Amino acid sequence: MKKKRYLLKFPPQSGDKALSYHLVKDYDIRINILKAEVRPGKTGSLVLELAGTSDNLKKGISWLKDNQVSCEPLDKQIQWNQSRCIHCGNCTAVCFSGALTMDQNWELNFNSDKCIVCELCVPACPLNLFEIDFR
Repeated sequence: MKKKRYLLKFPPQSGDKALSYHLVKDYDIRINILKAEVRPGKTGSLVLELAGTSDNLKKGISWLKDNQVSCEPLDKQIQWNQSRCIHCGNCTAVCFSGALTMDQNWELNFNSDKCIVCELCVPACPLNLFEIDFR
């Protein structure tokens, strides 16, 4: 089973379609919603982690595109310079996904599996220790 993250943007008129239902039911794709901005009558966006066979993922993404949904793969990741970090915690205040946390010893921890690459940590760090790495 392959996992891949996507940024989906969909037009206001697609609000009445059960997009995630069809991905699960018709294409056997597991969905993990990492971030959602959906408002009635407005353009919406979702950051999703999709899991399924390569073939099913291709078919599901194709179906979304046929339904006027823009699908951008998230082929980037956050790099953190841990050796220079002073563990101030500024970045944890903006990390709503929980990828950046402070442990019991007030040491910063970065869990890249939880990171949705929202990039909010980049400007929050006073030492500029976060960078975007395009794969």
